[in-house]
Amino acid sequence: MADRGRGTFRGMRGGPASASRGRGPQPTMDKPKREAILDLSKYVQERIRVKFTGGREVTGVLKGFDQLLNLVLDEVEENIQTESGEHTRKLGLVVLRGPTITLLSPVDGWEEIANPFLAQDGA
Repeated sequence: MADRGRGTFRGMRGGPASASRGRGPQPTMDKPKREAILDLSKYVQERIRVKFTGGREVTGVLKGFDQLLNLVLDEVEENIQTESGEHTRKLGLVVLRGPTITLLSPVDGWEEIANPFLAQDGA
């Protein structure tokens, strides 16, 4: 009675006897390793711009990332657009959650262009 529930396997479920009941070894399925959609390794230590769902936008130096697109940025500045103009706020070192990111681009070589799909005034 004192041994009840203390690791003795006398016909209990999950014990060594139940592991060999006609099932045998289970085949292992080798799944191909998932690769990230984006290769961000070439942007490590480079300044990037990130936009989020909800409209927030930050720029910073990419320090690290994972396969879920979670990012670690340093020297981060948040660009806040208000009715009175655009302001920046320094945030320092931050971790950005991948599922909230909608746009990611390098700052070098980035320039804003006019939207060609907006209705023209003269049309």
